[in-house]
Amino acid sequence: MMDDQNHNNWEAATAGGYRQALGPGLASPPAAEPALPLLPEANGLLKACDAASKAGAAAAISINTSASKFLMNVITIEDYKSTYWPKLDSAIDQLLTQSPGDYIPISYEQIYSCVYKCVCQQHSEQMYSDLIKKITNHLERVSKELQASPPDLYIERFNIALGQYMGALQSIVPLFIYMNKFYIETKLNRDLKDDLIKLFTEHVAEKHIYNLMPLLLEAQSTPFQITPSTMANIVKGLYTLRPEWVQMAPALFSKFIPNILPPAVESELQEYAAQDQKLQRELMQNGFTRGDQSRKRAGEELTYNGSSACASSRGYR
Repeated sequence: MMDDQNHNNWEAATAGGYRQALGPGLASPPAAEPALPLLPEANGLLKACDAASKAGAAAAISINTSASKFLMNVITIEDYKSTYWPKLDSAIDQLLTQSPGDYIPISYEQIYSCVYKCVCQQHSEQMYSDLIKKITNHLERVSKELQASPPDLYIERFNIALGQYMGALQSIVPLFIYMNKFYIETKLNRDLKDDLIKLFTEHVAEKHIYNLMPLLLEAQSTPFQITPSTMANIVKGLYTLRPEWVQMAPALFSKFIPNILPPAVESELQEYAAQDQKLQRELMQNGFTRGDQSRKRAGEELTYNGSSACASSRGYR
C-alpha cells in the first residue's frame, strides 16, 4: 500500500512539474480557433481573382486554337504543287487559247484567292517562275504553228496569234495583280504585263518579223489583199512590241502610227499628189467607183490641185 501511495504522489508531482515547465497556456493542446467570416471586400476580391483566372485560361485556349488553325492552314510547297498550281495552270490554259467572245467556265474569284494565299505563304517566287515557264511553252508552240503556215495564211494567222495573246493578258495580269504588287514590283522592280509582252516579242515576233514584213509590204502594194483592220492590228502591235521596227518600213508604219515620218515640205507636194492619183486608180481598177459625179464641176480632172493634194496626202500619212 505504501508503494502505491508513493507512486501516485510521484506521478502527481511529475505532472505538476511538467505543467509548470510548459507554462499555463500550453498545459493542454490548443483548441481549434473558430473560422472568421470573410469581409465583403475580401469575398469580392476572391471572386475577381477567380474570374480573371478563368479568363486567362480561356484566352490561352483561344491562342492555342488560333495557332492550331494557323498551322493547319499553312500551304507547304507540296500543297502548292499538288493543289494550288494545277488550278492556276488550268485557268491560264483556257485564257491563252480562248477566242474573242468565248465564255470561259472558270471562277475568277477562286483563281484570285489561290494567288493571294500563295503570295501570303511565301510562294511568290515559285509561282512567278511557273507562270513564265507556262506562257513560254505556249508561245513556242504558237511560233512553230506559224512556221508551218503557208504564205497566203501567214499574215492572218499571225494577226490571230497576236490578238489572242494580247486579249489573254487582259485577264491574266489582273488575276496575278497581288503577286505583281508584292513580288514583281517590290523585289524585281519590273511589271508583270511588261514581262509577258516581252515573252511574245522574244519567242514569236522576233522569230517571224523578217518573214512577216515582206508579206506586209507586198500586201500593201496590192489593195485589199488583206483587210485594212488586219493590217492595222499587226502594224500597231509590232510598234507596241518594239518601236524600232518602224525603221524596217517607215512608209507602212506611217499609215497607222501618227508622227512617224518627218513633216511635209513644199518640194514634195507633187510626189504626194502622184501617190494619191495612183491610189485612186488602183481603187477604180478593183471595182470601187468614185460615186455620183453628176455634180462635178466642168473641167475638173482626177488630178488634185496643190492645196487639196497636200491636205489629203498628209492626212493619210
